[in-house]
Amino acid sequence: MSRTTFSECIAALALVIAASSCTAKVVLRPIVPEQLDVSAEQALALRAQASGVQIYACAAADDSSHFAWMLKGPEADLFDSSGRKIGKHYAGPTWEAFDGSKVGASVKARAESPDGKAIPWLLLAATANAGTGVLAHVASIQRLNTAGGSNPPPQTCDAANVGAERRVPYTATYYFYSANP
Repeated sequence: MSRTTFSECIAALALVIAASSCTAKVVLRPIVPEQLDVSAEQALALRAQASGVQIYACAAADDSSHFAWMLKGPEADLFDSSGRKIGKHYAGPTWEAFDGSKVGASVKARAESPDGKAIPWLLLAATANAGTGVLAHVASIQRLNTAGGSNPPPQTCDAANVGAERRVPYTATYYFYSANP
């Protein structure tokens, strides 16, 4: 390497280090299965960690001779990268930020969790937005890095337990993408 090229490399490295010390944070998009990918036109607006429960109810199937745990919905707190609570997630599914904004969504695609034991990874499409904060323009949501939250064992749901609820702990990372960056 010539002395000039080496000096240019050192200068470039110094620029990168200086830029990384700024207060702006760069959040990269996660690598996901193809069916969970988000349009390149959408910008990542928020990454939040969720910790809570998936709530299941024991219900009879159509013929009333079979029983299954049916998802009622989630109940979780949302946290930013520093661990500060920033909102909540509940049935709908709905995500609500403490800035007053919220987004409701429906499942667009799913993929099994890598360990096969946790709730699936999801791509959700926004169905309703409210407020003026961080979730106001969200168009897509990814639920990734799930742990826990799977249905209770099927043998624990029978005629004697119809209506019973189970709260199964889970964690996940939610990525919120804005249609209007």
